[in-house]
Amino acid sequence: MSAHPTSAPPVPAWLDVPSDPNDLVDGVWPTDAARDASGELVVGGVRASALARDYGTPLYVLDESEVRAHALRAREAFSSAAARHGVAARVYYAGKAFLSTEVVRWVTDAGLAVDVASGGELAVAVAAGADPARIGVHGNNKSVAELEQAVAIRVGSIVVDSFQEIERLAAVAEAAGVVQPVLIRVNSGVHAETHDFLATAHEDQKFGFTLADAALAAARVREIAGLRLIGLHCHIGSQIFGTAGFAESAARIVGLYADLQGGTDAAEDLRVLNLGGGFGIAYTRADAPTTIEVLADGIADAVAAECAARGIRMPNLAFEPGRAIVGQAGVTLYTVGTTKAVALEDGLERLYVSVDGGMSDNARPALYGAQYSARLASRVSDAAPQLVRVVGKHCESGDIVVDAEYLPADVAPGDLLAVPATGAYCFSLASNYNYLPRPAVVAVRAGRSRVIVRGETIDDLLARDAGILPTERTA
Repeated sequence: MSAHPTSAPPVPAWLDVPSDPNDLVDGVWPTDAARDASGELVVGGVRASALARDYGTPLYVLDESEVRAHALRAREAFSSAAARHGVAARVYYAGKAFLSTEVVRWVTDAGLAVDVASGGELAVAVAAGADPARIGVHGNNKSVAELEQAVAIRVGSIVVDSFQEIERLAAVAEAAGVVQPVLIRVNSGVHAETHDFLATAHEDQKFGFTLADAALAAARVREIAGLRLIGLHCHIGSQIFGTAGFAESAARIVGLYADLQGGTDAAEDLRVLNLGGGFGIAYTRADAPTTIEVLADGIADAVAAECAARGIRMPNLAFEPGRAIVGQAGVTLYTVGTTKAVALEDGLERLYVSVDGGMSDNARPALYGAQYSARLASRVSDAAPQLVRVVGKHCESGDIVVDAEYLPADVAPGDLLAVPATGAYCFSLASNYNYLPRPAVVAVRAGRSRVIVRGETIDDLLARDAGILPTERTA
């Protein structure tokens, strides 16, 4: 999907000319982000210029206090909502949003479990000291090696995604001599109001079982001595505002849950309903995400009502917010390289602002047409607002960082530029396109900064090239 289709207007309908193109919009930037007396951006008590000087740009900056606060708030919101109905809730941090050993420690300190979707993510969680019993494993094509890895350390649950995987996992569990708890991933058929690539519950896609097949999968799991069915899992998409989609999905999943509860000796083991995550955040001033408390109460109430209507006990609940925990905490710093004015229709002018990163450090605009905001980080300006498009340095016309924004008209080479709300799915999706090294990740808190993921160097990239001959030694 192009981030700037030819049919799109030059200025999106949602983008208004700001009264102050230096402002930091609440809810988009980290809570403690501010301008100092000189007008410079400060995040976590650290000035943008100091970060750029010490670590270079592009640079991922992660506000540690913000991540910890969001993790604690999510745990308290869902636990409280579930407790009103006499059940428990477990909140998993969805590692695919952003994963490093430090982030795992932050979220587990706040009481979250961890959700992983590959052997590599599992290795990071374990290296961080996460309790295997509080790790959930996802994925539509887990290898035998990945299943062996998960079973060997006794992860708390594995979400099975196909009939073939059930048999694969059964063989692994039998060989290990253990009983592995599993959930069955179910496609509820609810299509979230989001981009097609992000909506994952409609049936014509790679994840999970249809409602009808899920019942057959449950029956098969219950036949296998080495597997124990503990619940159902459903995820309806990502970047979702509101509770309507979750409520409709819950109605369908609770119906299946009720059917599986009836008339079986194993019903007592079926005690978990994991409704996934996908809770949206604000990327621009036009976004109005639903608060985590409203989401928690609305979803828990919907499940409770569906269970009451069917006369069954309510299951314990589980959720997997990733973006909602880490997204707002992230800011990416760039250095402006060139600017170029382009005349548009109706007398408009767009200024192309090229930075030293691009789609290699933030693939979302190219993948989904995702919208972001931007602000000058090294200074403020009294110049009039100018329509800009922030672009990267890659050899792609779709290499767009911020599709449409207003910045001070005097933005110039050498300025530091900051893009907020980049804590989720930027580092995770980063690449070496055009042989750009991936940026470092720096944590900031209380005026201090530290590297939590080392940035790559050209030497790192060359070290993987097997065609490079060793340097000949001279006598």
